[in-house]
Amino acid sequence: MLLPIFTRHVLDAFPLDWSHLTMAFRKFSFLSLVAGGVAQTGLAPKKFNSLPLGAIRPAGWLSDQLNCTVTFSLVIITIHLDVSQVNNTDWTGGSGYYSNLEEAGSYWFNAAVPAGILSNNAVFNNLTLNFLNYVIDHQDSTGWLGPEVGTTKPRYLWGRYPFFFGAIQLVEHDPTLADRVVPALHKFVQVANTMLHNNGEGVDDWAATRWEDFVMALQWLYDFHPNGNEALLIDTMKMLKATGDPWEQVFATANFPTKAVDNTPNPFPVLTWHGVNMAEGLKALPSTFRFTHNQSDLARASEGWDNLFKFHGRPSGIFAADEYLAGLEAHRGTELCLETMFSGSFLYQVAGDPKYADRVERITYNALPATLTGDMWTRQYLQQQNQIAAKNMTPNPFPNDGPYSNVFGLEPNYPCCTVNHPQGWPKFITNSFVVTPDNKSLVQVYLGPFSTSTTLAGNNAVTVTVDTQYPFSDTVKTTVKAAQAFTYLVRIPSWVVGGTIAVNGAKATAVAPSNGLHAVKIPAGTTSLVLNLPAPITTESRPHGAIAIHRGPLNYAFDIPRTQKILARNAAEPRAVDLEFDSSATWQFAIDPSTLKFVPRTVSALPSPVFDQAKPPFSMTVTACPISWSVAGDTFAAVPPTSPRCTGANTTLTLWPYGATKLRISEFPVMHA
Repeated sequence: MLLPIFTRHVLDAFPLDWSHLTMAFRKFSFLSLVAGGVAQTGLAPKKFNSLPLGAIRPAGWLSDQLNCTVTFSLVIITIHLDVSQVNNTDWTGGSGYYSNLEEAGSYWFNAAVPAGILSNNAVFNNLTLNFLNYVIDHQDSTGWLGPEVGTTKPRYLWGRYPFFFGAIQLVEHDPTLADRVVPALHKFVQVANTMLHNNGEGVDDWAATRWEDFVMALQWLYDFHPNGNEALLIDTMKMLKATGDPWEQVFATANFPTKAVDNTPNPFPVLTWHGVNMAEGLKALPSTFRFTHNQSDLARASEGWDNLFKFHGRPSGIFAADEYLAGLEAHRGTELCLETMFSGSFLYQVAGDPKYADRVERITYNALPATLTGDMWTRQYLQQQNQIAAKNMTPNPFPNDGPYSNVFGLEPNYPCCTVNHPQGWPKFITNSFVVTPDNKSLVQVYLGPFSTSTTLAGNNAVTVTVDTQYPFSDTVKTTVKAAQAFTYLVRIPSWVVGGTIAVNGAKATAVAPSNGLHAVKIPAGTTSLVLNLPAPITTESRPHGAIAIHRGPLNYAFDIPRTQKILARNAAEPRAVDLEFDSSATWQFAIDPSTLKFVPRTVSALPSPVFDQAKPPFSMTVTACPISWSVAGDTFAAVPPTSPRCTGANTTLTLWPYGATKLRISEFPVMHA
């Protein structure tokens, strides 16, 4: 994300009266909302409801990933970080913060709560509980929550939203906390509502783009703890939308940018084209739908999702935004903190379209681990699809970010990703199962090693254990124990061809998903399910005649051999290092896609961490030849040459899952016939 000084720099670059345009668009959005036909009351139900934090647990290799997250996130609060200063955060009485957005402490809290609960880490859980208690204990008489209490700091709404998410998760896990948390949240709603009615007081440029997060917190209160404040909650939702950026217009095809926006003035508030805000904004229309009841909100959300990935999408599942939307070129960057996984999960729960779940799974198993070292102790601010070095870049291909952006380090470029990225794996886990609105059916959304226990309608106690190495295996073995008969639903990804299911050892039959879900009638007692989910090798067309390679949820890349140089080491924590990676072998190849061959290996257990060099059991081979392919400056590959001719003899390349590569080519030129 950007700091406010950078925002002013970008705004100054376009000589338009942005404040007047912004207010005009927000006024139009509000008028459209209040004039939208017959009034509806209450909140529209979601297609699926989430389970409380702790009801779903990771297993196998996924548990290992979570433990890496916990180790890192726990230690950063106990060591001194020169920029983030989370261990000295002003959210709990310290002096540490890195901008008036006041997000460092609340970002950490939002990620730490699910990480601690899911890993059963008592030390971590004590830290998050102390954080919660301090903030609530210091709520002032107006209802305000946060580090501005008792100070002259400006009061902006945005920094509270991650805190709300963390507090809500704690209450879900431990309902006894509701007696403290719920009244504090309702008290804050009152002051926030007053501010919003006072010409949008507290709505800076960031709160204007991220209003949907507050709406989601309000909807949780409405659904579970309304406390007689239903009218106030709904009014506050409407005021947040009215004072916020008009996402229904931003996502419209007629307005959506079809290329990198470096030199394109935004007709809407400029921060709507900012990558993290765009990812956050994906939640705006599904959250709006719940209080407008307008199907057009879900239709526009779907349209915006499709536009985003059509014009800026990457084979790794995510979209390109090195601060702002960056088009399709393989050398442009993608920020680690693009919160698309959480947004996609929310979209799926509200709208039920399986395309959202499919993409979340791709992002999780490709883009997320690719921008972290296997042990998660170093991370990039920006990753590239074709990344031939990770170093201080001269020249720099990112127009709005610094040359240190793709170094693997503790806090390269901006500190926000250091405190925010640990929410990725925990929230993927917590959204992997949902229930139908009648609470009669359990739905497995994401495929991986999980277990869950819940009670369905009629006091039906259900436990599910999923034993799989997926996405590094096509086989998913599931054991379901139920007190009563019910319908179990499991998502069959769109890339599966010839999938089968065997129930209790019977002959396997073809899966038959409806809207992406295969239904299984589960009797009382214990039932075993074995899914086989094969997928063909597919190629994806990319710019300049290049192609990307997929099989199942995994994108495949040439893992460039590399050297490593330590650029810096944290004095208090030797694992916290900044690393430069440089190519140590030729990477300029074109491939013959007709020779692609899938090479699976069967292993009894996956290594930990699995997303590291040559660790996954899946790979591919392909015939390739060396070609002329220039380097832009000395740090990044130029665009792939179109129909290049071979400059040497054919060779065989091994391709690995994208998430395990740190230097890579994943958009390949095709050999010229």
